[in-house]
Amino acid sequence: MKKGSCRAREEDERRDGPERRRRYDSDLKQDEIEGKGTDGEKEGIDGRNADSWRSEQPASWDDASNLGRSGGIYIPPFKSAQMMKEVEDKSSIEYQRLTWDALRKSINGLVNKVNATNLKHIIPELFAENLIRGRGLFCRSCMKSQMASPEFTDVFAALVSVVNSKFPEVGNLLLRRILLQLKRAFKRNDKPPLLAAVKFLAHLVNQRVAHEIVALELLTVLLENPTDDSVEVAVGFVTECGSMLQDLSPKGLHGIFERFRGILHEGEIDKRVQFLIEGLFAIRKAKFQSAVRPELDLVEQEDQLTHEISLQEDIDPEITLDIFKPNLQFVENEKCYEELKKTILGDECEEEEDSEGGSEDGSAEEFDEEEDEQMKIKDETETDLVNLRRTIYQTIMSSGDFEEAGHKLSQIKLEAGQEMELCIMMLECCSQESTYLRYYGLLGQRFCMINKVYQENFEKCFLQQYSMIHCLETNNMRNVAKFFAHLLITDSLPWHVFAYVRLTEEDTTSSSRIFIKFLFQELSEHLGIHLLNERLNDPLMQDSFESIFPKDNLKNTRFSINFFTSIGLGGITENLREYLKNMPRLIMQQQQASSNHRQAQMMSWEV
Repeated sequence: MKKGSCRAREEDERRDGPERRRRYDSDLKQDEIEGKGTDGEKEGIDGRNADSWRSEQPASWDDASNLGRSGGIYIPPFKSAQMMKEVEDKSSIEYQRLTWDALRKSINGLVNKVNATNLKHIIPELFAENLIRGRGLFCRSCMKSQMASPEFTDVFAALVSVVNSKFPEVGNLLLRRILLQLKRAFKRNDKPPLLAAVKFLAHLVNQRVAHEIVALELLTVLLENPTDDSVEVAVGFVTECGSMLQDLSPKGLHGIFERFRGILHEGEIDKRVQFLIEGLFAIRKAKFQSAVRPELDLVEQEDQLTHEISLQEDIDPEITLDIFKPNLQFVENEKCYEELKKTILGDECEEEEDSEGGSEDGSAEEFDEEEDEQMKIKDETETDLVNLRRTIYQTIMSSGDFEEAGHKLSQIKLEAGQEMELCIMMLECCSQESTYLRYYGLLGQRFCMINKVYQENFEKCFLQQYSMIHCLETNNMRNVAKFFAHLLITDSLPWHVFAYVRLTEEDTTSSSRIFIKFLFQELSEHLGIHLLNERLNDPLMQDSFESIFPKDNLKNTRFSINFFTSIGLGGITENLREYLKNMPRLIMQQQQASSNHRQAQMMSWEV
């Protein structure tokens, strides 16, 4: 653009700007006079203002308009349950709203915590909720969780397959929403949602929820006008569900691979994508991997209902199912689902009801028998121990400071003897950090001050770590040494632990000497050489320090002096140097005393 035109435009704007503002102000005044308002709200059909029309609405209309909104003020579960009990009319809109919120939270919680291990336990809890009423919530929760954790896609697909075997409309709705998300992402060239939707669809094909025609149609669309991204998505899709397509439609899969071969020969795509296609051919040659893991194969083939939806047809996602709507037949629908739930869960539901009744009316003898049976169970797989370590680790790593971590860890119920696990996990977390964090030292100090049991356990950890110090890397060794130094400085750990350390050439290795170096340098840095020397020369602790400052022979004494001098702590060996200096005179005195003793004995014999 030329400079002259830019200057002309600036002059026009400078000239017309005040006039435009005057016209805008006059329009605003005219709108206020006519009743439109400054926010642009137009008057109603009969000439009344919109605000006045709203004020004349019944109160129930305002409530109903707000019922579909998600979010709002957080209500604790106990408060929500109390509010539901206080509502007398079970068919009222208020009660329906409360049950809808409870249903949404329950479905989200169950879907979020599902995994391959607890899937069989989650399914009965999920069927206990009204999935017909909350099918939109279930589909939305599954899609959100799958997009957040794509590595659990096969688990979510297995969950959907079980629900689809009992409620086909839920599986159909989910499949429609996934296909719609796929089409939108493909048109917008939005790769992350497209990858998530394609992976979910592949595992639904593996679970026989989606028909193989849907998969072949998707591959045809992706490879019709191949680009780097579309071919990469197609390769990932075939990798996930190729085994099932090979069983269900071998000719269709052969045609897809011929298309891949043609794209490869054309050579118009990027080298990286060509390598992906070559890798796919190698996977095909190796007969693909198993379509469904054994622990996720929960539905028999004859019980599964397969849905066939074309990408070309108009898809209705039924978004209104995600929003609360009052239902005039709410009570009747809930009763119908209760009966349906009994037929699905069968004996489990009846057993739960019986157990609830039995717990209310049962005798103390039955409770004692159940307690005795539970006491006989002994976990040999150490699952509880692994879960305890995981809980401790997550608590330590997620806390903001040592006080918060100490408070949370103290709330964990530990059995007798499990305090050692807390100390070990604290030490392991500290050793894995890239640099030492004072957070761990303060946390260990807090527990040592709370209970002497932790002090004894940290003493055992010191002995264990020193005996296995050669297994640690230098950085981990430094963190461990600084952790124990902090406990020693604060007197959280007794100083007699140095009795476990014998500083001689034969009893130490290069790793143990590095550990001792880090430990004493940290002590010297915080205490100072003068105060450290006083602590090491304490007459009451000399028995514990004899192994660090040996005086048994000249060689070990010189080794200890040379070691501390080489690491810059020669000042703490002054007494040892004095002893080494006076050692020849002491030896002569001992020899003279022994000779005098022998002469006295000989004279007594002669007499």
